[in-house]
Amino acid sequence: MNYNEIAEKIIELKNADLEFREKLIESGKLGEGYNKEMAKIHNKNAKTLNEIINKIGYPTLDKVGKDANEAAWLIIQHSIGQPKFMKKSAEMLKKAVQENKADPISLAYLADRISVFEDKPQLYGTQFDWDINGEMNPNQVDDIEKVNQRRKNLGFNSIKEQIEIMQERVRKENQIPPKDFEKRKKESYKWRKSVGWIK
Repeated sequence: MNYNEIAEKIIELKNADLEFREKLIESGKLGEGYNKEMAKIHNKNAKTLNEIINKIGYPTLDKVGKDANEAAWLIIQHSIGQPKFMKKSAEMLKKAVQENKADPISLAYLADRISVFEDKPQLYGTQFDWDINGEMNPNQVDDIEKVNQRRKNLGFNSIKEQIEIMQERVRKENQIPPKDFEKRKKESYKWRKSVGWIK
């Protein structure tokens, strides 16, 4: 399999993921926990991408081009049931960023996502979730001033501006906050423990 075929395959995986997400949005089911069918797609995509990475290394811009590089990142970002794969990919992505072969913004999102799943504060405030008041807000961050500075260094908007964008997005997608916040929190903890994010 040459790099062009690999690039096409990665984009194909991403499209399957996003098409299913679109169906969940249309049926108003996106916010209702982690959909089983979606979890299957995410795990299958992670497995295939992991096989690709084992063959060619991280799918960097110079190997697979911009579209497939971004698609690979999205697959990794969605591989939430595979902590080992996500962390391994983050290490490889970090190296690729240092070599100017991947986007530092992708790394910021991925590092934040891993932090959230491990109950650690985010450095960039890219990951959002429903809070106890039924508002879409960033997950825990380490220090708001430092977060805003790091965001600025990467060319992001301020956390305040991002909150407005995210709250508008959930309104547009007709997402509704969980009926029982505490129950959802417990379920999330149980799930993260079961897949190995927390011991």
